[in-house]
Amino acid sequence: MPVTEKNILNRLYFIAGGMFLFAIAVMVQLINIQFVEGEKYKEMAEERTLRNATIAPSRGNVYADDGSLLATSVAKYDIFFDTKTVKKKTFTENVKALSDSLSRMFGKSSAYYEKMLKTARKNENQYLRIARNLSYSEYIRIKQFPIFKHGAYKGGFIDKVKTVRELPIGKIAERTVGHQREGQKGVGLEGAYGEYLRGKEGRRLEQKIAKGQWKPVSGENELEPQDGYDIISTINVNIQDIAHHALLEQLEKYKADHGCVVVMEVATGEIKAISNLGRNKQGKYYERLNYAVGEQHEPGSTFKLMAMVAALEDRVIDSNYVVDTGDGKLTFYGKTVKDSNNKGYGKITASKAFEVSSNVGIVKIINDFYGKNPKKFVDRLYNMGLNDTLGVSIKGEGKPIIPHPKDKSWSGISLQWMAYGYGVELTPLQILTFYNAIANSGEMVRPRFIKAVRENWYASEKIFEKEVLNPSICSKETVEKVKKMMQNVVEKKHGTGNGLYSPDFSMAGKTGTCQKNYGGKRSEVKYISSFAGFFPVENPKYSCIVVIHEPVQAIGYYGADVSGPVFKKIAHKIYRDTPIFDQVENIEQVQKNVASSYELYLDKARKYKTIIPNVVGMPAMDAIPLLENLGLRVEVKGKGIVTKQSLEAGEKIGTEKRIVLELS
Repeated sequence: MPVTEKNILNRLYFIAGGMFLFAIAVMVQLINIQFVEGEKYKEMAEERTLRNATIAPSRGNVYADDGSLLATSVAKYDIFFDTKTVKKKTFTENVKALSDSLSRMFGKSSAYYEKMLKTARKNENQYLRIARNLSYSEYIRIKQFPIFKHGAYKGGFIDKVKTVRELPIGKIAERTVGHQREGQKGVGLEGAYGEYLRGKEGRRLEQKIAKGQWKPVSGENELEPQDGYDIISTINVNIQDIAHHALLEQLEKYKADHGCVVVMEVATGEIKAISNLGRNKQGKYYERLNYAVGEQHEPGSTFKLMAMVAALEDRVIDSNYVVDTGDGKLTFYGKTVKDSNNKGYGKITASKAFEVSSNVGIVKIINDFYGKNPKKFVDRLYNMGLNDTLGVSIKGEGKPIIPHPKDKSWSGISLQWMAYGYGVELTPLQILTFYNAIANSGEMVRPRFIKAVRENWYASEKIFEKEVLNPSICSKETVEKVKKMMQNVVEKKHGTGNGLYSPDFSMAGKTGTCQKNYGGKRSEVKYISSFAGFFPVENPKYSCIVVIHEPVQAIGYYGADVSGPVFKKIAHKIYRDTPIFDQVENIEQVQKNVASSYELYLDKARKYKTIIPNVVGMPAMDAIPLLENLGLRVEVKGKGIVTKQSLEAGEKIGTEKRIVLELS
């Protein structure tokens, strides 16, 4: 018995000792956690329950020169359904009504939706996609549907909001306006001025709550987001619309592969319209690439203007210089230069050689006076800036190719082929910039796509002024001589563009027809048709270039027939159909009462962020996104300009989330 008691006591001592050691270990660990590794575990706990979330800023808008929206950000909603969350009774009693509502909204049959919902319920689907890219008004509507109206926890309603970029004028100028997608280089204005448009992110502390959701810890953000600035482009919506449709009509008529149009304001270099249309596999045209800025090609006869300016400026000829074109053929090292007139033009003046676009006449002039010193000719082209890029803001500008006698590629026919636009490469915008300089009395200005960067329409952050690339590419005397030649191209009976003549308004320009694959078989020959010029001749306001690639030969391919009519239609409509030719509104001039009224609203809006703006007088395409971004459901009556709004401007947005706009 004593032995048994002794064994029991030994065991008790052993257990007590173990517990004592365990207690000491716990105490040591507690001390370690509290004083040594406490901060580490505290940080780990906070990481799992707290996070520093970023707040995306609102991207700035892109405007046309008159304030019309070209690009804006709007909220879009994706809707999902957690079928497992909804109680069985609620689902059974309301699934038919929900299916009917979805059918009325999206067009598919009620039976289709009922089957889809029941199948998802059976499979316990917690993330069934219901709809994508809904507007705010559509989102508010679907949120009130049976079952969904009970919210996330009882109705299984899940919404995912995202901000998307919309172009209110549709596909017109889409490539020029461009885009800025995450993880990609931006294109167009969106890419060029992304640093202004994107704004700066904010930060706020959020805490994790039930079902993996996060909520702000306090009512104030650690760092407020800074919304992006707006940019005011030089694009004029009216001229852009004219240019787009004139080009589209001609591309469809001649079944061409692609083409572009650029309209530039002569004095400032502002690009008023730029359209780039390419054909897809279905034969439809869309803004595929920015051909005007990025695609360099052999200009053909439009380069004869550069050759003529060089010869006149070097005073090797005068416009009355007589050149013998013979029978319209000229051969160099086995390569023949031909005129479109198979019989030739005989002896003609340099001016007429330009007007009738005589390849032989222009080549003979350049060969006779520069053949022994081709460097002199090329240096003159370089001095006029033809070998330099324009340095435009939009990315992707093609680099000019103007061969030099020092180049390894220079050959015995390089000079002669350059004279009439072969062996050189320029983009349409680079060609137009030279033509614009002639219209601008010799001053070459950089093409400009942007007028200003602004926090709002009236507050200027940065103004973009005219930039002069070359104050004088040639003498005033040379300018006047080639201007007259270009006018004769259109107005003289023998000019290649005489079919474009109109007694109602004056134009000047040069036709161009360039063979693309002259090294291939005759059956494979394709052409580039172009026309570049300016109007009106007396006081040039706009310059314009039209380039169309690969029109169907059987229908026509000469520049005067394919591209010239686009130029004429644009000039005619600007003259006759729009008031902007006589008076372009100066957006810098703002009436005092309008500015003060806007500033008053702006002060309130900054303070409360829920002030109803005054949209009376605004185009509907501008007013709707502005109001929807404030969380309002917008309904419109009529078309055009806002004449009346149901909620009074200046008031705070309350429980009434619906606003009705009456349009003229």
